[in-house]
Amino acid sequence: MSIKIFCDIADLDLIKKFNKIKIVKGFTTNPSLMRKAGAKDYKSYSKKILSVCKIKPISFEVFADDQKAMINQALKINGWGKNIYVKVPVVNSRNKFSGKVIRELNSRNIKLNITAVYTANQTKKILNKINKKTKVIISIFAGRAGDAGKDPVPEFTKSIKMAKKFKNVEILWASVREPYNYTQAKQLGCHIITIPPSIIEKIEKFGKSYQNLTTETVKAFLIDSNKSKFKI
Repeated sequence: MSIKIFCDIADLDLIKKFNKIKIVKGFTTNPSLMRKAGAKDYKSYSKKILSVCKIKPISFEVFADDQKAMINQALKINGWGKNIYVKVPVVNSRNKFSGKVIRELNSRNIKLNITAVYTANQTKKILNKINKKTKVIISIFAGRAGDAGKDPVPEFTKSIKMAKKFKNVEILWASVREPYNYTQAKQLGCHIITIPPSIIEKIEKFGKSYQNLTTETVKAFLIDSNKSKFKI
């Protein structure tokens, strides 16, 4: 099956660049990326992004930490554009499941991206709170799981299997660490993978043979040793 590539970025210039690239089908942001991009006012900066990204789906995340405030923020964010997915963390900072938020927003036909998911059990809890018509993305953080020494693949396999009963649900591979993650996500049957710009550029260059890779690597070593004027 095919897999959609989303670009994980909040930098305005990079969004302008990658919005023109055909293989990029959408965008994801989060409060950390917004801060890194220099956003001072969340709403006005998001509106600047939307002035560039008018059609492709884009996720903007709530940053409230209690359920009532999450719902209020989500309703406001949803009103900014028709291509928006409201990003909601699966739990708050006190590890309280965002089930009430998910059910409330889903029942109002608001497109959701449930983020910071790590386990198939969390996926199951999300699926128990939603209908079978309003679009939902479930973002499973593969890279961060791997950073902690955990294998994310079994959680994806189980989550994808459960999600097959929901035509409105897509499983997203998040926190990419290397270009090969694209191949892994595609083989598993993920619907979406969200990737930082530098890795998207590497994926565009896929297709080199092992022979080419070997020659390029040896040439690079040779060039550096010559530049350093190494002698033995």
